[in-house]
Amino acid sequence: MQRIPCVLMRGGTSKGPVFLAWDLPVSIEQRDELLLALMGSGHELEIDGIGGGSPQTSKVAIVSPSLHPDADVDYLFVQVMVSSRRVDTAPNCGNMLCAVGPFAIEQGLVKASQTMTSVRIRNLNTGTFVTSEVQTPQGKVSYEGDTEIDGVPGSAAPVQLTFLDAAGCKTGKLFPTGNTQDVFDDIPVTCIDMAMPMVLIEARHLGKRGDETPAELDADKKFLRRLEALRLRAGAAMGLGDVKGMVIPKPVLVSPAKAGGTLQVRYFMPHSCHRSLAITGSIGLATACVSQGSIVAQMLGDTATARLQHVRIEHPGGGIDVVLSYTGDNGETIRASVVRTARRLFSGFVYAPVSQRLAG
Repeated sequence: MQRIPCVLMRGGTSKGPVFLAWDLPVSIEQRDELLLALMGSGHELEIDGIGGGSPQTSKVAIVSPSLHPDADVDYLFVQVMVSSRRVDTAPNCGNMLCAVGPFAIEQGLVKASQTMTSVRIRNLNTGTFVTSEVQTPQGKVSYEGDTEIDGVPGSAAPVQLTFLDAAGCKTGKLFPTGNTQDVFDDIPVTCIDMAMPMVLIEARHLGKRGDETPAELDADKKFLRRLEALRLRAGAAMGLGDVKGMVIPKPVLVSPAKAGGTLQVRYFMPHSCHRSLAITGSIGLATACVSQGSIVAQMLGDTATARLQHVRIEHPGGGIDVVLSYTGDNGETIRASVVRTARRLFSGFVYAPVSQRLAG
């Protein structure tokens, strides 16, 4: 068996191994094959690897020093499929992103300050930049604190993420179809690309209330087939081509809030319902709230959400708060920030069969 240095971390409501890029093969094909073996992909429990048997716990972060003048580190996110032996590096993952700042500091890639350390991260999946503010009292990363996030028990130190240039991350446009609203199969949708390409659909148009549990939605195969058909239409319309083998765009059901928030959502990954909500998804959804003409803004009342600065998005595990700010001469550029938490779970070595060679 060969061993590879590894740190297992929780980032937000996700969990997975974090690697230094130089500890993995240079060849993309060999790297992906190695990750499939390490995670145990191809089995619903990932029993022969360190994956958790769920899309939320079958994620990998690869970190390296950045050569870009505006970044300290580069971060590549890899979604490792659970039941099929396949990876996807098209999207970013904001939850695993929460772990990148603390990891970079503890691995010596970024020098810690005495109170709070700002880590500039370039996401290689999307080419976007994010600032991560990590608590570092006395120059050391602290994971302990009073910040609570829905979907994670207990409390921890806050990690603030600010997405600097997330609009059009994959397609080059905030609204890739050129419209704030389109109609597919007689159903109005909004195709938006802000941190994560998504197709937003009002739950009622698919015969749903919007407050169903993920298990209830996952069990409705007829509904899932209809949702996938809309996703495929959206992918083509957004210029992404045939997205059958891709996890983007993500389909999202939206409905009026029920617990005092701004709106309620059910986010799909894309073929099963997320137990909470992706951070990147929350950025796009908050932006849709303040984008006149989108189905979300229309549902909420376009004028009511103009220049909204705080959005609370209700999801199956609770809620996520997003703070919006407006920059540029006319405030046309939207920046979004979220506060999450992270935790280092273990560090050491993960083992793979010798047949998975490290040579790149």
